[in-house]
Amino acid sequence: MSLKEEALKLHRENKGKLATKSKISVNSKEDLSLVYTPGVAEVCKEIAANPKSVYDYTFKSNSVAVVTDGSAVLGLGNIGAEASLPVMEGKCVLFKELADIDAFPICIKTQNDREIISIVKNIAPAFGGINLEDIAAPRCFRIEEELLSIGIPLMHDDQHGTAIVILAALLNAAKVVNKRIEDLKVVISGAGAAGTAVTKLLLCLGIDKNICTSVREIVLCDSKGIIYDGRADLNEFKAQLAKFTNRSKRKGTLKNALEGADAFVGVSTANLLTADDLRKMNKDAVVFAMANPTPEIMFDEAIKVAAVVGTGRSDFPNQINNSLAFPGVFRGALDSKATTINYEMKIAAAHALANCIIPTKDNILPYTLDRNVVPKVAEAVRKAAIETGVVRD
Repeated sequence: MSLKEEALKLHRENKGKLATKSKISVNSKEDLSLVYTPGVAEVCKEIAANPKSVYDYTFKSNSVAVVTDGSAVLGLGNIGAEASLPVMEGKCVLFKELADIDAFPICIKTQNDREIISIVKNIAPAFGGINLEDIAAPRCFRIEEELLSIGIPLMHDDQHGTAIVILAALLNAAKVVNKRIEDLKVVISGAGAAGTAVTKLLLCLGIDKNICTSVREIVLCDSKGIIYDGRADLNEFKAQLAKFTNRSKRKGTLKNALEGADAFVGVSTANLLTADDLRKMNKDAVVFAMANPTPEIMFDEAIKVAAVVGTGRSDFPNQINNSLAFPGVFRGALDSKATTINYEMKIAAAHALANCIIPTKDNILPYTLDRNVVPKVAEAVRKAAIETGVVRD
């Protein structure tokens, strides 16, 4: 049976992957009077008098809404709300299995930014956190920015989960090739949600330089080539990044950008590079080709030249997957009673993830389902939230 057939069979037989489960057994009139009327009214009155007590009396303290508009799903693109539901269900399964967080898929049938922002703001009282997912750039930047002040942890995982895991992978890959991360020249292919967040985190843009170490230089490329300050066709977000990237003032193609680079991070599209292209990079190059399902360069081709190669796939060494980040990040945010997820928490998560293993050429990150990862990442995030004072009274 093929992967397609097995996947369809599993989902069809189970009618999806999620179900709700009651924490309380209702077997008597007394049980009913406590979980529903009239007893529940007393809990409602308590919360009305003290709104913060909602965390004590409801599932809010351990719940996350996984919100999407279906506009940028996996490698599938804009497939809409209904077709995105299996992916969001899968995300919720990982939240529960890896971090014991009750997560719920919220697939919104609109791609109007103002409507999405309004919907999320208005469902926020029921949840402890919001995981934005698979929302296309540049809209995702505006949506996330306007929602950061809602008072509960919120993160667009395609941006920040990816950036956290890539930072962790790069920290460990640099150790393997015996280079300092602050000496690395990095080329990033893809200037969408993931590429933008990775760029900001690796350069510590808007972050206290005392809490992180930035790479030496990033040359960021989109589908039209190298992004540089003054390029006429840049949107506002790419134009902003152009002021902080490409200090060497390069122009040209992705392949031009690779000349003299120490690391390549691909968050773009399939089959962009060959082994010959990688020979333009410095000795002991690091290559993260993360386009899914087909990378920018296949592992077997990249390893002919590069010292360390990672992809987003589970069938090659060094899978770089944001499921190593988001369960622990939200677990730590919920446990600390954080009101946001700040850069200090993300950097703490990346370092905790990197420190989960002693890196080797073929093992720069823990296995995606390693049950030791979430507690370590969560504790680092919890401490960072408390130390930076972004927690509820």
